[in-house]
Order: sequence, then structure tokens, then C-alpha cells
Amino acid sequence: MLKPIAQQDIANLVWNEAGLIPAVAQDVETGAVLMLAYVNEEALRKSVETGYAHYYSRSRQQLWKKGETSGHLQRLRAVYYDCDGDALLYKVAQTGAACHTGQYTCFHNLLCQGEADKTTARSCRVLQEVFDTITDRRNHPVEGSYTNYLFRKGVDKICKKIGEESSEVIIAAKNDVPAEIRLEAADLLYHLMVLLVDRGMTLEDVYAELEGRVGKGHEKTYK
Repeated sequence: MLKPIAQQDIANLVWNEAGLIPAVAQDVETGAVLMLAYVNEEALRKSVETGYAHYYSRSRQQLWKKGETSGHLQRLRAVYYDCDGDALLYKVAQTGAACHTGQYTCFHNLLCQGEADKTTARSCRVLQEVFDTITDRRNHPVEGSYTNYLFRKGVDKICKKIGEESSEVIIAAKNDVPAEIRLEAADLLYHLMVLLVDRGMTLEDVYAELEGRVGKGHEKTYK
């Protein structure tokens, strides 16, 4: 439950001539910037009161609740405003894709990037997209979906599959066939993510655990 916005905080905000202020939505779990939209005071208060992100459509000139038709809701965790008071930051728990194109984030069109950042950015994006697809299957079951089959069978079946995939990774490694290792490792990662979703956990939980095991110079601190 979010605390109501104090009137003095509203007074600190700088609204444009149309009574709007830009709001950037950020995934509270991954830190990814998801989208930018505008809010008026009513949309801001509605967001805080309901706990779900609401925005103001400049084209339709009306309030809209993010994910109301698609199911890709944004659970509001916190709202910040910047040093000038003319922009908001929504910290949200995103369900499914944030972008109307089906992408995890609206900011998926790369304009430029340093060479050193490409691999890390791609790795995080791919893992998150797979995780979001699994989460979406849990929330919106699809007939014939293997992911939904696993959820229906429950944790015992999921754990059995993890055991099987682990064994297949080992066999592929012993056979020294890179293509097989890649295939089986991908299957193992997928089933591990199904387990996380089934147990109500996120990739951020794993990232946080790994981060705590990394010392200065990125050396492992496993004892």
C-alpha cells in the first residue's frame, strides 16, 4: 500500500502548460527503463490510490490504466520526482511486456552503443524476455503451451525436468560437442526460470545473490 501524496509534494511539481508532467517507468526488479508517458494530477493520484500505474493520453485526452486491456499491468512500488520537479520516475513491477509492440521495453531500438556493452546488454535482455514470456504464460495460459503444461504439473515435474536437463548438459560436455552443450544449457536455463516463476521469485533474486558473491575486481568470493 502506497502512502497518499502530501499536498506539499504536489506543490513541488512543475506541470507544463497543459497540466502534464512526463513520467518514466522503470522496472523495480531489473532496473530497465520501460517507457515514458505523461500524467496529470488526477492520473498521479489515481496511480498512488490504486497501486497501479495510470497515465494521461494526450491524443485521446483521457486517463488510461497501463495494461487494462492487455493484462500487462504495472504495479506501482514508488514514485520519485527529479531535482527540478519537472519529471517523475515510476518504480514498477511490470507484468509481461511494457511496449505495445510486445517488446519488454519501449526503448528497444538501438541508436548507438559501445562495443564493450553489447554482450552484457544483449544477455540481460534475452534472459529477461524469456523470463517475461514464462511469467505471461503463468498469468495468461495458452492452450498447448509447454510452459503451461509444466505449471499445471507443478514443482515436482519442474524439478524433474531440471534434473534431466542438468544430466544432458553433463553428457554434452563429456561428448565435447559445443552445439549440444549450447542446446542443453539453454534448456536448463529455461527450466530454471520456470521454477523461479513457479516459486514466485525473479531473476533479480538470483542477480542479487550473485552480486553478493563478487568482490573487488570481479573475483569470486566463494569460500
